[in-house]
Amino acid sequence: MDIRHLKYLMEVVRCRSFTKAADTLHVTQPTISKMVKSIEEELGVELLDRSGKQVRPTDAGEAILRQAQLIVNAFDSLSSDLADVVQLKKGKIRIGLPPMAGARFFPKVIGEFRKRYPLIQLELIEDGAKKIEKSVEGGSLDIGVVVLPTDPELFDSYAFVRESLMLLVHPGHRLAGAGDVTLQELRDEPFILFRDDFALHDRIPEACIEAGFRPNVVFESSQWDFISEMVAAELGIAMLPESICRGLDARRIAAVPIRPPGIPWHLAMIWRKNGYMSYALKEWIRFAKERLAFHP
Repeated sequence: MDIRHLKYLMEVVRCRSFTKAADTLHVTQPTISKMVKSIEEELGVELLDRSGKQVRPTDAGEAILRQAQLIVNAFDSLSSDLADVVQLKKGKIRIGLPPMAGARFFPKVIGEFRKRYPLIQLELIEDGAKKIEKSVEGGSLDIGVVVLPTDPELFDSYAFVRESLMLLVHPGHRLAGAGDVTLQELRDEPFILFRDDFALHDRIPEACIEAGFRPNVVFESSQWDFISEMVAAELGIAMLPESICRGLDARRIAAVPIRPPGIPWHLAMIWRKNGYMSYALKEWIRFAKERLAFHP
């Protein structure tokens, strides 16, 4: 028995006739009679009283019809929902965004996507890149933005930003007017870093150690704007990406290039390699790729 059998049975009862039901369903009368008979044989009960001029359901038929209506309604609803998913009318995408990447690159993309696909739900989770990468790997996020490099065995990716970090100091700092600085010149400075679930929490100290010293970390934060405010308050020095530095108030914070090789800040969207990808997620990736112009 399948959904078509139930629909044929329901139409026979509605029309009170095999012939009229066959006309409505655009099938032959023997076809519809055979299908109804197969249901009766499968269930071992007589569903229709065929003795009068009009076909009527038996007691068993009435019981079957009540359930059949529920089943057909559920099937039609399922078919409609599936069509909405395939046609990108419905869906949900869980996206992980680090604070700097989210604020700088994604508001416009998210706004345009919501406008085009208003019934696709975007769940935005703001966190550090290291935690986002683990969440994408574990499946609690569908896609996320991280600082490269990442594991190509685990993730597919799309890189869209290639920048370097700049040094942030107070305008009265001894290095504020320098054309550029080396990491070695920062040996005795108090550092303000991101907390440990952010990629830069590790990248900056690693670069300093390669330059011959371990940085003196005095504060940690999860918010880049709070870090820049601490620099403005002369509580230490910090490092932020070029695109973020361009938006800072030069009267309160000086941004100084770090001499090559510097510290790279390369961003990419990542998603699980060989993992299930919903229709909505595939469209988000395609949509975002078109709108995230590569920043060299």
